[in-house]
Amino acid sequence: MPYTEGEMAADHVLLYDADCGFCRWSLDKILARDRDGRVRAVPLQSPEADTLLRGMDHDEKMASWHLVTPDGTIYSAGAAAAPLMRLLPHGGPFAAAAAAVPPLTGVAYRLVARNRTRLGKMLGAQACSVDPASRADSKR
Repeated sequence: MPYTEGEMAADHVLLYDADCGFCRWSLDKILARDRDGRVRAVPLQSPEADTLLRGMDHDEKMASWHLVTPDGTIYSAGAAAAPLMRLLPHGGPFAAAAAAVPPLTGVAYRLVARNRTRLGKMLGAQACSVDPASRADSKR
């Protein structure tokens, strides 16, 4: 669903699993690099996520992160890596690498996604204590 600039300061929405410590930790790192405030984080468990991802079934929605652009285009899983990196300062080379080998980017994303619980445990309390909403609120 497209939205207008007047509805939010950020022009892209990154939907993430708020119940996943690794997902929150990763999102916090992305938002820390988003100095221009281009990305707004929204939990997949929120009513707004249901609106933005209208028509996507629950399992598909919860299987990965999703980047929604201002025109309503949705990039999911590994396909979101290149467009997301393009939004971040100095992200161009990483975006180019991700875009150059989409199958490899997809495989890498699925590998991390399948192991996100294990990765969250490895990060321990550091992952569990991260609240991306607090970083987003401080930018407003």
